[in-house]
Amino acid sequence: MAVSELHTPRRLAKLHERLGEPPRLVYIGAAAVAFWFVVAVFAPFIAPYDPIAQDLRTTLSPPSWAHPLGTDNFGRDVLSRIIFGTRLDLEMGILGVLFPFLIGITLGAFAGYFGGIVDTLLMRLLDVTIAFPYFVLVIAIIAILGPGVSSFYISVALVGWVSYARLVRAEMLVLREQDYVMACRALGFGHLRTMLRHMLPNAIIPAVVFSMTDVVIVILLGSSLSYLGLGAQPPTPEWGVMVADGQNFITRAWWITFFPGVAIVLAALSFSLFADGLAEWLGVQE
Repeated sequence: MAVSELHTPRRLAKLHERLGEPPRLVYIGAAAVAFWFVVAVFAPFIAPYDPIAQDLRTTLSPPSWAHPLGTDNFGRDVLSRIIFGTRLDLEMGILGVLFPFLIGITLGAFAGYFGGIVDTLLMRLLDVTIAFPYFVLVIAIIAILGPGVSSFYISVALVGWVSYARLVRAEMLVLREQDYVMACRALGFGHLRTMLRHMLPNAIIPAVVFSMTDVVIVILLGSSLSYLGLGAQPPTPEWGVMVADGQNFITRAWWITFFPGVAIVLAALSFSLFADGLAEWLGVQE
């Protein structure tokens, strides 16, 4: 067997064969996700008004040509706040997944590759973490650290790594018995080279697919915490904050809560479609 063959893990070879024929769902999901990123990047050029500028002469104005989605109780344009809120909600979704992802795959890779005491310690830590409900534990940590987006990132990182560690560990346990890994060891490759260069690219694929679904959960979590006053704080344009601002005016000005809620649903649906497409394309069961 040539050494070059060792550098092409089986699942990556399978991936390469499928790259030419991704399902339509991948394109639909990617286009939907790209739309939100375009809105976030070009928010200053798309939004018709300053998202935090108050105009008390137009408070609680219904949707009109001047304000397509109406105004809130401070006269702020709802459309502009939704557009700028896309930035923070996507940031919370991406960073809220990135930190647990990096922690989880690192711990899972080492535990699955080395086994023994390393694996035992990780599993005990994992058992302690999953013994508490995810959302309750996140809220408890934020209550200790104090409200804010930074506390949100820390709490999600401390709790959310568990799923990624379990996925990567399970894959590494299977891969370390494969022929190409045995050949790497026989050729004298170091542990880090074997683990990071030859095994992790295979083991990480289910975790990458899961991360797309996890973005949905984290966006919903971030919006929920902001609604409860534990995440982003007013007057920051954030979808959960906007829903909370409009709850007292739901019978008089329904648009204040309705349109940010629609934005949350559509953003979550976009990432869900992309995740489902990736799972189908890569042959990964979520």
